[in-house]
Amino acid sequence: MMRRVLRASLVMLLSLSVLTGIAYPLVLTGIAQVGMPGRANGSLLYAHGRAVGSALIGQAFTSAAGQPLPQYFQPRPSAANYDALASGGTNLGPSNPVLLRSVARLARAYRAFNHLAPGTPVPVDAVTTSGSGLDPDISIANALLQAPRVAAARHLSRARVRALVQRYTQGRILGILGEPVVNVLELNLALDRLGRH
Repeated sequence: MMRRVLRASLVMLLSLSVLTGIAYPLVLTGIAQVGMPGRANGSLLYAHGRAVGSALIGQAFTSAAGQPLPQYFQPRPSAANYDALASGGTNLGPSNPVLLRSVARLARAYRAFNHLAPGTPVPVDAVTTSGSGLDPDISIANALLQAPRVAAARHLSRARVRALVQRYTQGRILGILGEPVVNVLELNLALDRLGRH
């Protein structure tokens, strides 16, 4: 009796392990590869035949010394230093003095880097981190304020850079959710394809 129960238990364990641990994931992976291969593989973006990042994960565009590069659009600040393994926000509330000082400091740095007048309003996404710290998108207002700096650094007309911003603007999800945004990596790769920086 005990032997039969043990054998039945082992058969069930092995059967369910193969079914749920091997067969089911393989079927789902196959469906994803056929139905949406880009998303199934991480929405990777390529330059010169090599993966340079994901359209879903923000990354820094800085020099080896950590300084932002003027020829690139800059992403939203990251509490995780753009490290996908350390994803997370600051969890600071809107009245927290640490957050208020950080926003003021980032606003001054943003204005200086983009050659803006001291009182110029700065988009919220330019001075606050997202919940994940890895947001790949910026607002259109943020991109348009950065466009003159990028145009000057790349010796391009402002109109051409603004046209690229418009081209890489993604509308609201389902036409009603969220705000239109610009994917920073896609936009910077498009600038690199122009070949002047």
